[in-house]
Amino acid sequence: MARVINGAAELEQLVGQELGASEWIQIDQERVNLFADATGDHQWIHIDEEKAADGPFGATIAHGFLTLSLLPMLGAQVTDVTGMKMKINYGLNKVRFPNPVTVGSKVRDVVSLKEVARKDSGIQVVMSHVLEIEGQDRPAAIVEAVTLMVEEG
Repeated sequence: MARVINGAAELEQLVGQELGASEWIQIDQERVNLFADATGDHQWIHIDEEKAADGPFGATIAHGFLTLSLLPMLGAQVTDVTGMKMKINYGLNKVRFPNPVTVGSKVRDVVSLKEVARKDSGIQVVMSHVLEIEGQDRPAAIVEAVTLMVEEG
């Protein structure tokens, strides 16, 4: 269940803290294939299970951008900021994919709050997302995401 954060004032008090972790989600071949179809990225390391078994990772792997695309879903499991009428994906400051996610692996999102800045357009929030792979020391992704939140009223 997501941690409820009551508005901007409470959010500002949490800067520098880890906010929590999502549930583990398994990455299956169907999800990878659907992502390949959606993006047109049909490289063999993602979709050819037979060839990938003899490849550098020993199995097919998820697209880096597939792991990135899971952050809204997984992040919503971690936090829910109330008192906002709108939350807009404003961009990414940093994205790295240090470890491939082999199909069949489980991943989760560990979220920390880096910055909260009040702007004329709303509240700019920078969160760190570390997409962990179950049983692995190195994460699948390290992401610094920027969200623009607009308060109600």
